[in-house]
Amino acid sequence: MCGTCGCGSEENGPKILTPTIAKENHDHMHGHTHDHHHHNGHHHHHHHHHDHSHDHDHHQKTVLEVERDILQQNEIMAARNRGYFDAKDVFALNLVSSPGSGKTSILERTLKDLKDKIPFYVIEGDQQTLNDANRIAALDVPVIQINTGKGCHLESDMIHDAVKKLSIKNDSVLMIENVGNLVCPSMFNLGEHKRVVIVSTTEGDDKPIKYPDMFHTSDICIINKIDLAPYLDTNIEELKKNALQVNPNLEFFEVSATKGTGMEAWYDWLDKNMKLIPEN
Repeated sequence: MCGTCGCGSEENGPKILTPTIAKENHDHMHGHTHDHHHHNGHHHHHHHHHDHSHDHDHHQKTVLEVERDILQQNEIMAARNRGYFDAKDVFALNLVSSPGSGKTSILERTLKDLKDKIPFYVIEGDQQTLNDANRIAALDVPVIQINTGKGCHLESDMIHDAVKKLSIKNDSVLMIENVGNLVCPSMFNLGEHKRVVIVSTTEGDDKPIKYPDMFHTSDICIINKIDLAPYLDTNIEELKKNALQVNPNLEFFEVSATKGTGMEAWYDWLDKNMKLIPEN
C-alpha cells in the first residue's frame, strides 16, 4: 500500500460512475488489488533490511516482484489503449496535478471554448464524489467518473473500462483528469499521447524539484493562476527553471483559467497536436 493514502484497499475499491446514474451504476472494475510500494521513495518502512532476518528479505523480494508485475500488466493494457486511440484518431491527454491546482477549471474553460469545434470526451478520476463529473456534464460533454476509493491514481485497465462506456467517436479528444496527486500517477501509463502536469502559482516554485518524477514523465507544464502571481512570493521563472532542470523538454503554458489569460496558446497547441495523431 501507499503509505500516504492506503492505495489498493479491496474494501473501498474503484468504481465507474456516470453523473446521471450514479446511485444505480456501481460496476466494480477488474478485481485485482494493488498493494504495492512505489519507486518514488515512500516505501521507507522496508529500508531496514540490514538487521532483519532472511524471512524479511524474502518478503521484500516478493513485494518488489508483485509491484513489478502490476506495472508490467499496466503497461500491457496501456499499449492496448494507445492502439485503440490511434486506430480511432483519438487524441488522449492525461491531466495530472496536486489537489487545488485548477485542473478541473482549466478543463472546464477548454471545453466551454472549444466544444463546438472539437468533439470532447472526459474521464474524471477522484477518490470519492461525482462533483467534477457533474461540472463537466453540465457543459453537455460526455463524461465518466472513476472513483478509486482509497486508490491514489488511475490505471490503464480503469481507462479501458471507462472508454468502453463512453463509446468514443473517431477524430475526437479524450481528456483524462487523474486523481489529484503528484506522486503515484507518474508511474502509471494510461496509453495517453501526452501527459500534462498542471501547477499553480499558489503552490510555490519548488514543486518540480520536490516531485521530480511527475515533471520528468510529463510533456506539457501548464502554470495556472498567473493572475495571482503579483500577490505571491512565487517566481514563475524560477518555477520553470526548476522544471527544466528535471525535464529539459517540457513545454510551458502560463494561464489563468478563471480570467482566460494565456488560454489561446494552449488551444492552438491542442488543435495542432490532435491533427498529428497517430503519428505522435
